[in-house]
Amino acid sequence: MTAPMPATETSTTAAPAPRAAARPALGVFERYLTLWVLLCIAAGVALGHALPGLTAAVARMEVAQVNLPVGALIWVMVIPMLVKIDFAALAQVKAHARAMGVTLFINWAVKPFSMALLAWLFVRQLFAPWLDAAQIDSYVAGLILLAAAPCTAMVFVWSQLCKGDPYFTLSQVALNDAIMLLAFAPIVALLLGMSSITVPWDTLLASVVLYILAPVALAQALRRHLLKQGEAAFQRATAVMGPLSMAALLLTLVLLFAFQGQSILAQPVVIALLAVPILIQVIFTAGLAYGLNRRLGVAHCVAGPSALIGASNFFELAVATAIALFGLHSGAALATVVGVLIEVPAMLAVVAVVNRSRRWYESGAA
Repeated sequence: MTAPMPATETSTTAAPAPRAAARPALGVFERYLTLWVLLCIAAGVALGHALPGLTAAVARMEVAQVNLPVGALIWVMVIPMLVKIDFAALAQVKAHARAMGVTLFINWAVKPFSMALLAWLFVRQLFAPWLDAAQIDSYVAGLILLAAAPCTAMVFVWSQLCKGDPYFTLSQVALNDAIMLLAFAPIVALLLGMSSITVPWDTLLASVVLYILAPVALAQALRRHLLKQGEAAFQRATAVMGPLSMAALLLTLVLLFAFQGQSILAQPVVIALLAVPILIQVIFTAGLAYGLNRRLGVAHCVAGPSALIGASNFFELAVATAIALFGLHSGAALATVVGVLIEVPAMLAVVAVVNRSRRWYESGAA
């Protein structure tokens, strides 16, 4: 598939865009991710119940509070996604200034703070009687971590499904990843502090190095190596790495639920309760981004990806950071996993709304 020419709001001629490779449609792992997550929940709970000694032994395999099996799985999970990011796309940011401004506003000025508010309202207030009181802070922290990490690779899939501009999608992901290198730790620390949660700064900074800086550096080195072998070789390699990434995610979830099995069996309703603020957040951020782009006269093929990146999350990073900060048994880890559970159906719903509302959008974006 040949990528279309980049669209800009002003129809001016942009600088030569970085090459945007065709992105695959939603694969079997991604399409049925919710089903796989449910199966992993069942497998993890069963494993924890049947082999408590084994799960305890795996939990003890730590160095500097980092669980080695989970840490290895997280790198396998994250690096293939970061390989797809071309930071040369930052040169295209000016070509879509208004839409990029909406994306940055939603991702860094609205989303983390609105989730902190929703977590306070639902977890600390409305749902508190049905949640483990000892885990309230941890649940809130997990929701904040989920909102503080904008989505990366999966945005390419959502963008393709709504016929989004591939160059804008690539440039907005590259810009958000670049900002995340610097902004993730301060925003998380600020919001955890506002929520009266003690911030272990050393662990947080170590998590940023371990799960953002180091994987980005390795992924970009691997990207350059693969591209030297040609575009075809690069596409073959990323096609192989994609399923490995999803498999690592699913194995990580099995371990998480193996450790959390007893608490989940004791409080099965907790997953449904934690899903409520996440779903509200998706609807709010996607709708706000979509509406702002329409008001600013942004092309529909650009507004769609802009809304989608605001609504989705880099849940792999959120899971990794939650584990590092609060542990495998924590409510924070469980809260981020709930984000994984509902990601695909929620985002497919947003894609459907974006596609079906195109005529309405274009009638007011002129």
